[in-house]
Amino acid sequence: MSTTTRKTKSKKNRNILEMLGIYSVIGVMFVIILYPLLWALGLSLNPGQGLFGAQMIPENWSLAHYEWLFFDPRSNYLTWYKNTLIVAVSVSVIGTFIVGLTAYAFSRYRFKGRKNGLYAFLLLQMFPVLMAMVALYILLNTIGLLDSLLGLIIIYVGASIPMNAFLVKGYFDTLPRELDESAKIDGAGHFRIFFQILLPLAKPILAVVALFNFMNPFMDFILPRIVLRSPENYTLALGLFNFVNDEFANNFTRFAAGAILIAVPIALVYLFLQRYLISGLASGATKG
Repeated sequence: MSTTTRKTKSKKNRNILEMLGIYSVIGVMFVIILYPLLWALGLSLNPGQGLFGAQMIPENWSLAHYEWLFFDPRSNYLTWYKNTLIVAVSVSVIGTFIVGLTAYAFSRYRFKGRKNGLYAFLLLQMFPVLMAMVALYILLNTIGLLDSLLGLIIIYVGASIPMNAFLVKGYFDTLPRELDESAKIDGAGHFRIFFQILLPLAKPILAVVALFNFMNPFMDFILPRIVLRSPENYTLALGLFNFVNDEFANNFTRFAAGAILIAVPIALVYLFLQRYLISGLASGATKG
């Protein structure tokens, strides 16, 4: 066997081993992700309430838990769903708009305090909102927004600005400044440049911000737990907690059914924004 043939065969074997390794890692990650989802779906179809005796693929499956969530008068699930959608849509739209304006200002203009403002954004990203919970509670109580969806929306919007503004600013920095200058020569003002020229070009990164802002109220439990008090104001994460903690006492099957339905609006928004997400994640924060 010639040296060239041996090298070719050795290279082919290495490529096969590399591919097997890659597919093995993908397979393991797929199982890790899919296994709990299948259990949650199977649990939601199991009769009864507890975890004991539940099966991932139930023999006598039933949609009774889903029917209870939607049609039983004792269920507040639709109210919690409505509250969460109100908060999620509001935070996504308002937060993305404010982030876009903030990032545009820091990217395109030079003003006193600009550098310190950017440093402040970087610094604020290091501290979670949880550290300010006591101050936020006192603030909302002082202005009369405790136990209200508006107070929750304000906190979510404010918390999303530092990180997202820095991310979007990096994207704006990649857009040629010649676009602004050409528009100014044609008589365009600052807002016209932002809305008609830069904003359409920034759709990918703004789609990423909108998706993250939309998902957060569906996933977060701690902040609603501190801010909200009345059951009619609960979001889904806080309301579903009652299924395993409060009056419904360890009703894990209904909890699983409610949790599965949380994925529906997130999946729809993801599919709607999918064409923008990959380019937005790849291009964001490429420049500081």
